[in-house]
Amino acid sequence: MRPFEASADSSVKYSPIVRTDRRNVLSYLVACCAIGAIALFSRSARAETTPLSQQMARSVMRNWPDGHYSAKPADWKWDYRLGTVLDGMDTVWYNSSDPAYYDYLKQAVDQYVQPDGSIRTYDPELKALDSILLGRQLLLLYGVTQDAKYYKAATILRKQLAAQPRNASGGFWHSGSTEDQMWLDGLYMAEPFYAQYASMFQEPQDFADITRQFSLIYQHTLDSRTGLLYHAWDESRKQAWADKTTGDSPNFWGRATGWYMMALVDTLFYYKRDDPSRATLIAILNRTAEAVAKVQDPDTGLWYEVLDKPAAQGNYLESSASCMFTYAFAKGVRLGYLPPMYARNAARAYRGILQHFVQNNPDGSLTLSDTVVGTGLGGKDDGSYSYYVTRPKTSNEPHGVGAFLLASSEMELAPTVFSGEGATVLLDAWFNSQQRTNAAGQQEYFHYKWNDFSDSGFSLFGHIFRSYGVSTATLYSAPTLLNLKKAQFYIIVSPDTSEKNPHPHYVQPKDALQVAEWVRQGGVLVLMENDVANADIQHLNLLADKFGIHFNNVLYHHVVGDDRSTGRLAVSGDTPVSPGTHIFYMKDTCTISVQKPAFPLLDEKGTILMAGATYGKGTVFAVVDPWLYNEYTDGRHLPSQYDNFSGGKELVRWLIEQLPVPQPQPRPVKKPVKTPVKK
Repeated sequence: MRPFEASADSSVKYSPIVRTDRRNVLSYLVACCAIGAIALFSRSARAETTPLSQQMARSVMRNWPDGHYSAKPADWKWDYRLGTVLDGMDTVWYNSSDPAYYDYLKQAVDQYVQPDGSIRTYDPELKALDSILLGRQLLLLYGVTQDAKYYKAATILRKQLAAQPRNASGGFWHSGSTEDQMWLDGLYMAEPFYAQYASMFQEPQDFADITRQFSLIYQHTLDSRTGLLYHAWDESRKQAWADKTTGDSPNFWGRATGWYMMALVDTLFYYKRDDPSRATLIAILNRTAEAVAKVQDPDTGLWYEVLDKPAAQGNYLESSASCMFTYAFAKGVRLGYLPPMYARNAARAYRGILQHFVQNNPDGSLTLSDTVVGTGLGGKDDGSYSYYVTRPKTSNEPHGVGAFLLASSEMELAPTVFSGEGATVLLDAWFNSQQRTNAAGQQEYFHYKWNDFSDSGFSLFGHIFRSYGVSTATLYSAPTLLNLKKAQFYIIVSPDTSEKNPHPHYVQPKDALQVAEWVRQGGVLVLMENDVANADIQHLNLLADKFGIHFNNVLYHHVVGDDRSTGRLAVSGDTPVSPGTHIFYMKDTCTISVQKPAFPLLDEKGTILMAGATYGKGTVFAVVDPWLYNEYTDGRHLPSQYDNFSGGKELVRWLIEQLPVPQPQPRPVKKPVKTPVKK
């Protein structure tokens, strides 16, 4: 999610909640504590508390203004190296809500994207998959701004994929000049963009082709003895580096496999849970992770430039591959694609990265060393062992810096990823079912939705849930016990009025009975109201009143124009929901009245703004405003004094604590999914 991604999960199909063995969690947290201690290495007398991902991001902005990662203006172009750095920058933004990182990536992209959507310096005639990677930032910027120029630019790259040359088996050529060749690198360059575009613009048929790309190169580059993947495959076997029987290149290059594993964890996010090919990719990821873990250096936790030859002359521990594997292991565990045991591999690797590759500079910036420069195949680049280990290595290479940003961002989430493991949060899209027309002319759900990246969306709120290990899903039909029974959380936000939606679905008595019974059995219900001009209060109270919570039809915290002072809410830290001291922003809200079994959770001079209730085995949380939507959490609009983002993290933590404690259960034994294996 990457963090800035919308899950394409199906509406009501979830996995049962399964808790990790607490010994695994403890070991993982101990490892993370060690990481935190190491993060203070070589500090000045004043301890630096800024997360390392942000320290490196600030170094990027200082060293490479406007995304110019090279001193040579000729290198300032639409390029995968810039795409790698910006992949890391948007992740840091979503973890921190600091708008400086968003502003940097937007400025870096805007120097190439013209008002008509054309892309300066992009050459479609090259047919290079490397040109596709920056398309992920186009989709991000379109999602956030809704500016059609980014959509138009993204369609240019999508058209390249539609016309991309393929080998006889249907695999994309890595570029127009690499006839019949698939490189592991190309999967990261193209497939996450391909999947995100398909998810955003309603092209589900593309996922079969995406699966084919991953499966083809896995089948043909797999070494059945080690489980590792060769760098590339030439189906025609014409290249000098290609094995005359298999077509494979001769060595296991670390960064190539790193690209492939990152591509898997980033692309899987967009697959619907009921897509049959999703299991195929998860199986490939698990088998690749197992092979990569076996060649992790036992002393440092790092990986070598050529993975399977640690003792060979000239081989060395390489930083970009080590960062990529760290990211893939950690994110794979967080999103449930990999078993929890791989969290240890990520923790060991990250400690090694900080010990061996990261230097603190006197000016406060960071340097990442020992990154191999761009490495391809063809001509004199013969893929031999000596070729890989004699390629130049340098410091602050974009490949490594981008991968370090990703790895650090993921590892900074590590202490919380098991908190809500196995749980699902279900977001209502029935009582609030507003739709808009996107740039492709399609109708799409928006307004407090996980998949809405714009100001009105809950994409950042969803990211907070996922950072605690909770899966996000959406319910597009009326809530019934059957639809709710496999979710642990259910959120209803600002139900539609007829002014907002010509065909609103109001809460009915039967809905209230079904939801209340689900809560009684142990569910955690979240009710986020709004003011009467923007939401239906009357019908939602049919549900809220069952728990002793009543939303009052009044206007409170009314904000006029740009005077935000009336939306200011100072929180002193004496509430269990927000134990920290904060200033929140809540604009144009209602208020709450309570009677038993409900109780106030946050009030302002006697006016209740948050309330809770215990109902059977379950819990209800109510708040007077949808105050965690992107406009007020992502840092781009509110002054820095406001801290809704931290309030959202504290709320999610509190909600997880309300879950009934399950009885310990063994993990279900899953039958292995067969994937193509080369004989």
